[in-house]
Amino acid sequence: MAWHLLNERDNEHVSVHELRGFVADNFVDALNESYALSRGTRCTQFLFSLSLSPPERESVPVEVFEKAITDIETKVGLVGQPRAIVFHEKEGRRHAHCVWSRIDPERMRAINLPHFKVKLRDVSRRLYIEHGWRMPAGLIDSAERDPLNFSRAEWQQARRTEQDARALKALFQECWAASDSAAGFQHALDARGLMLARGDRRGVVAVDYRGEVYAVARWVGIPTKAVRARFGDGETLNPVADVRAQMAARLGEKLTGLADEATREFEDAAARLEVKRRIMVVSQRGERRDLADAQARRSVEEARAKSQRLRKGLLGIWDRVVGRHAKLRRQNEIEVDTSARRDAIERQTLIDRQLANRRELQDEFRHIRSAHLDEQALLKRDITDTQAMAQTEMPTETEPRRKEPRKRRRRSGPSL
Repeated sequence: MAWHLLNERDNEHVSVHELRGFVADNFVDALNESYALSRGTRCTQFLFSLSLSPPERESVPVEVFEKAITDIETKVGLVGQPRAIVFHEKEGRRHAHCVWSRIDPERMRAINLPHFKVKLRDVSRRLYIEHGWRMPAGLIDSAERDPLNFSRAEWQQARRTEQDARALKALFQECWAASDSAAGFQHALDARGLMLARGDRRGVVAVDYRGEVYAVARWVGIPTKAVRARFGDGETLNPVADVRAQMAARLGEKLTGLADEATREFEDAAARLEVKRRIMVVSQRGERRDLADAQARRSVEEARAKSQRLRKGLLGIWDRVVGRHAKLRRQNEIEVDTSARRDAIERQTLIDRQLANRRELQDEFRHIRSAHLDEQALLKRDITDTQAMAQTEMPTETEPRRKEPRKRRRRSGPSL
């Protein structure tokens, strides 16, 4: 757990904020110390660990994290137990991990944590209410956490769009008029994604990329004998099942190619953003080091200036007698507190600015990933439909939809 929480490979910024109640002065040794203490008991789960992850775009000072952690340990019954706090920053979000030792060293027993999940949920609700954050649905109603609890509208996926019957009929008529032979008509239809086939009733039909079958005579709007005059009984054409299988194979190959192309484009875009992320992380870590060094130098200078105010020797004794020394010490203490608050504000301001910059990059990545997943979902659905197309029986002939004449209503009297 220690090496996981200190992992800088998967986290852009890692800082150990607090070690309380341990003899050890580093995080790894502190958890090893907890393990060594647990060996004197039968406890196997000797640590209690949790993470605090506020809403992504909220600026949360360190004091808020500290107060929440104190409230949690009071709620679950870990007051006074050794604890360690680690801050992580990743993808523009800042969160904290806190690890407590459950072993009570005086009784050499593990502290029981009854109903801790319910207690943690109550603390979470209160935090969202106190800070005015938008509460997740799972905290409002436990039923909404069920991943299968979705509405009918969410269940329904994008439906297949229907072709305009008038446009489709015009396409058939245009191909027929532009050709003077069976081969010419086949070529014209093939250029528009349709293939000729022999129908079940020995008629000539066309099959589209969805596997739907259209009677040529009906859709061109000519007598059947005119089609027979050009194609005969269609004996030279492949049966509908074979044509649908060919169409499915062609379409499947095309869709698979499109899916591969989309994946390559996404991977290239993601790689470019990863380079930007790495450069940003290096720059941000440098800014934090620079700020820490600047604050350390300023702290030394301010401490030197404060010490120079306190005179030594006979003058120092005189200052103590007249009370000047005590006043200067109080002034120094006030300035130390003020400097500490100033440094904390500077650190928090820098962190907020860096998180905002990181979130912009993360939003860009989410956008391209969401677009990629949407496109892949559509392509996979079409590929699946294509694979099933050759095996599913569909109507042999699709008739063009005719517009029904409107019925005229007879008025029985004046309308109001």
